[in-house]
Amino acid sequence: MGFTIKELETLSGIKAHTIRIWEQRYKFLKPSRTPTNIRTYSNDELKTLLTVALLNRYGYKISRIDQMPSEQRNLEALNLSIGDVQTEHLTNELIGCMIELRINQFEQILETHLHKNGLFHTITTLIFQFLERTGILWQTGRINAAHEHIVSNIIRQKIVAAIDKLPSTSKKDPLLLLLLPEYEFHELGLLFVYYLLKQKGLPVIYLGANVPLKDVSYVVKNKEPDYIYMHLTSSSTKLNIYKFISALQAQSKLLISGSVTETFSKKTSSHVRVLKSFSEVHSYISTL
Repeated sequence: MGFTIKELETLSGIKAHTIRIWEQRYKFLKPSRTPTNIRTYSNDELKTLLTVALLNRYGYKISRIDQMPSEQRNLEALNLSIGDVQTEHLTNELIGCMIELRINQFEQILETHLHKNGLFHTITTLIFQFLERTGILWQTGRINAAHEHIVSNIIRQKIVAAIDKLPSTSKKDPLLLLLLPEYEFHELGLLFVYYLLKQKGLPVIYLGANVPLKDVSYVVKNKEPDYIYMHLTSSSTKLNIYKFISALQAQSKLLISGSVTETFSKKTSSHVRVLKSFSEVHSYISTL
């Protein structure tokens, strides 16, 4: 799988013009060329550029970086003591593991970070950044659906394991019902909200993903939750989300977060609270 210079620019933040100059002056990048003389870059060259860009951004001269073997570049990046740098380097490592399907190493990096920093910090720093970069790769068609399924399931397992370790609550209210509507399968955001609510000691019923309206209504009728929470990251033409929201808002207060909320074109009623960022989600949960 080869990357174009434009894709390298998007993923690394280094302008294509600068990448070309580095190729001419230094030896750490050696792209192949297509029969029509277009540059193409391998997975290894992508990883190299990400590490070089990181070191250069934090004070290393390109001429010095060029003289380092790849093992030394990686070691220098790991030894940078600034927290944001460590996170960026680990994000780059996770991307490399995903692209090359080095599943055990991907999981080991996550486990080490979780053990050292806990789930909240791992999700809000490392995983958020990783998923954002993965989204770029997805948009450029450079990862297969299999990549997404594999890493998403690993992350899901870690969140579920952390949820299981939290104590049960004796509180009865406010009761929250968590779900994704029919045709919505991206569960990581909702699971993380579940973790935050359970960590706060709030009672939660977790319905999960791809839940038809009739099943939601059945639970609402029998349990009468104070809030219904949905985290939406994809929109399906098979579901009228406004109709789904309208049917539920008459039964409970609705809380909605996720990237789909940015595309909402209709004004929601006073029974619906839209939380457009993680900071809004976190702040609102703290008030419950």
